[in-house]
Amino acid sequence: MKLYGIKNCDSVKKARVYLDGHNVDYEFIDFRDSPITIDTINQLIEKVGMEVLVNKRSTTYRGLSDAQKSNITPSLILDNITLIKRPVVVNGQQVLVGFKEDAFKALI
Repeated sequence: MKLYGIKNCDSVKKARVYLDGHNVDYEFIDFRDSPITIDTINQLIEKVGMEVLVNKRSTTYRGLSDAQKSNITPSLILDNITLIKRPVVVNGQQVLVGFKEDAFKALI
């Protein structure tokens, strides 16, 4: 299982506490320390869709131009990695975006 996010993100912290508390083995990948690839972004979009993956409430999103907001691309996400809603959990073919305890419970 892989957990993608940013270490100081509150939702990521909640997810890590939950997984640690349930003795789940996972690899934490910090977007800032270990940037993900365009292929990974494309795979995530394929699994969950752009609407789920992009955090439209983020400061980064609000800072985009109207043209960028209407045409979000994988390369735009790669250049602005905090556009991704966090955390992202990949467990085999399953992908969860955001922290919801019920979804995490079902995953493990």
